[in-house]
Amino acid sequence: MMTIIPAIDLINGQCVRLRQGKFDAVKQYDVDPLEMAGEFERYGCKRLHLVDLDGARQGRVINHEVLEKISGQTGLQIDFSGGIRSQADLDLVFRCGAAQAALGSIAVTAKEQVTDWLARYGAGRIILAADFQRGSVRIGAWSENTRIDLLDFLAEFHQAGIRTVICTDIEKDGLLQGPSVEMYRLIRRTFPDLFLIASGGVSTIQDIRTLNNLGADGVIVGKAFYEGRLDPGQLKEFLC
Repeated sequence: MMTIIPAIDLINGQCVRLRQGKFDAVKQYDVDPLEMAGEFERYGCKRLHLVDLDGARQGRVINHEVLEKISGQTGLQIDFSGGIRSQADLDLVFRCGAAQAALGSIAVTAKEQVTDWLARYGAGRIILAADFQRGSVRIGAWSENTRIDLLDFLAEFHQAGIRTVICTDIEKDGLLQGPSVEMYRLIRRTFPDLFLIASGGVSTIQDIRTLNNLGADGVIVGKAFYEGRLDPGQLKEFLC
């Protein structure tokens, strides 16, 4: 059964959502991140995707205190992303309670460092965050097009030992217009043994069922929760 993973995106310690990763299209929600995480846990969710958008822009972890609060006061398994560029950053997020670190930009700019971390910490603690637009990987808070083909990127790190990937379609993110179904189907077919987490565009329970049927192992849900498009009752089949 596919895993539902709610998302909390942070700017200045507050819950926000962006449209297609654009920082000039940000919507702030009047809810405390810890309260939101607690609500997700009460729904029956076991995991949380926590994104440090300040860190992604500044190239260093910023919102680690929010991570520490949520990890200390909930039982959620947290994967943390945004701003992890060094050993010190990685040590900080693990020390503050992250179960896993999701690595994006550094996987492009310093592949050797990521493969070293894979060997040191194991594939259970390191996630590849493969954010893409029109089939190409983007980094630096989604601002830079690397021109690296998404499937080539996944293949390279699959060979290096990555076993879990979060694939976010930037063009779908925050729009509530449905996920990139055909791309996830292609990824599933190409890499049948990867733990594939789909992200971007999910707005209805039918979107979740579609991703489950094509073989996705997990789905990140953000704005659909905040905007009331999904409620706990609809997710019972995935949260039991």
